[in-house]
Amino acid sequence: MRYGVVLFTSDRGIAPATAARLAEDAGFTSFYVPEHTHIPVRREAAHPTTGDATLPDDRYLRTLDPWVSLAMAAACTERIRLATAVALPVEHDPIALAKTIASLDHLSGGRVTLGVGFGWNIDELTDHGVPRGRRRTMLREYVEAMRELWSHDEAAYDGEFVKFGPSWAWPKPAQGGDIPVLAGAAGTRTTFEWVARTGHGWLTTPVETELDDKVALLHRTWRDAGRPGTPEVVALAGKPNRAVLEHWASIGVTEVVFGLPDRSADRVAAYLERLAGTLPAA
Repeated sequence: MRYGVVLFTSDRGIAPATAARLAEDAGFTSFYVPEHTHIPVRREAAHPTTGDATLPDDRYLRTLDPWVSLAMAAACTERIRLATAVALPVEHDPIALAKTIASLDHLSGGRVTLGVGFGWNIDELTDHGVPRGRRRTMLREYVEAMRELWSHDEAAYDGEFVKFGPSWAWPKPAQGGDIPVLAGAAGTRTTFEWVARTGHGWLTTPVETELDDKVALLHRTWRDAGRPGTPEVVALAGKPNRAVLEHWASIGVTEVVFGLPDRSADRVAAYLERLAGTLPAA
C-alpha cells in the first residue's frame, strides 16, 4: 500500500511546490491538490460535511489553480506523483484541458493522476454552464474525449456535450497514451458503475471510514463490467492508525492519503517526518 499527501492549497499557506518537494524527500509517493474556480456567495448547494451553505474552511474561497500548482511542483521534484483530489473537468473546455494535462504529464515524465469529482457545489457548476442532473454524463464525455486526444494521432469525438472532428493534438501523455482517472465521490453503486465504465479507481470522500463493504461492491461492479485486474482504491485518512491501515491494505486499498497542515515549511517538514515514522512499511 502506498502513502500520499493532499494539500488544500490557498494563496496564504505553504507553496505547493515546497510542500511537494518536502513530501518527496520524506518518502511519500503522491501529492494531491483540489480545485474550485470560484464559490458563489449565494448558494443552494449544501456542503457535504456541514449540511448547509456554511463552508468548513475559508480556503474554499482561496484555492489555487491545480494545474499551475502541480506544474510548479513538477519542476522541483523527480519522483512523486502529481494528482488532483479532486479536479472538476466540466468547468473547463475539454480540448484545452486535455492539452494542459498531457503537457504536464509529458514534462513531468509521466507522473500525473487525474482525480475527478462530479461536483457538490451545483451553483459553481451552473456558472460554468453545467446542466443540473447531467454532471456524471458530462464528466464521462469529457474524460472520453480527452482520452481520444491523448491516444490517437487523429482524434475525434461526437457526444452530447463534446463534439470535434478529426484533429491532431500533441504532446501525448508519457504514460502510454492515457492518464489514470480516479472518481472522487461517495462510495455508492452509481459511483462504482461510473468508475467501472470510465475510470481506473475510486478516491474516497473524507467522511468515509467504513470501507469493507464499499470496496467489495466496487470490486464486484468492476468484475461485472468485464474489466480486467482490480481497481485502484485511494482512501483519504485523518490521523494514522496502524491497525486501520493494515486492515485497509488487506481489503484492497492501494493508497492512503493524509492531509497536510497549511503552515510554514518548517512545520510541514516536521509533520511529514512524524507521519512517515508512524506508518507501516509500504
